[in-house]
Amino acid sequence: MPRPLMPGPPGPPRPPHGDPGLQPERTTMAWGRTLMSFVVVSAVFLRWLPHHGPFVLVLFGLSVLTATAIYLTQRPRYARSARGIAEERTEPEVGAVLATTAAMLALGGLGLWVVLVLV
Repeated sequence: MPRPLMPGPPGPPRPPHGDPGLQPERTTMAWGRTLMSFVVVSAVFLRWLPHHGPFVLVLFGLSVLTATAIYLTQRPRYARSARGIAEERTEPEVGAVLATTAAMLALGGLGLWVVLVLV
């Protein structure tokens, strides 16, 4: 009786769609740059702390919270987008863009208030 063949080591995972240069990858890279921008901004806010006082921790917390939200939603967003490409039907991520815009406007407005009013 012949021995059954053992399967070889698994290869790289199969991509969820046929073209690796499509929109999901570019969008993921753009969200990664946005995440990194919020991390850098939070570091700048920490540098403001000695000069502008403890209110800057609110700005720091908001920027870290936004960066964390982007990080935690990155993988599901990519999966939805790749699945949409495979099914030839995608939906825009309006909620994520609006939430990031709102956080950016809040950080900008509060940052201006800290620099101009709390000096």
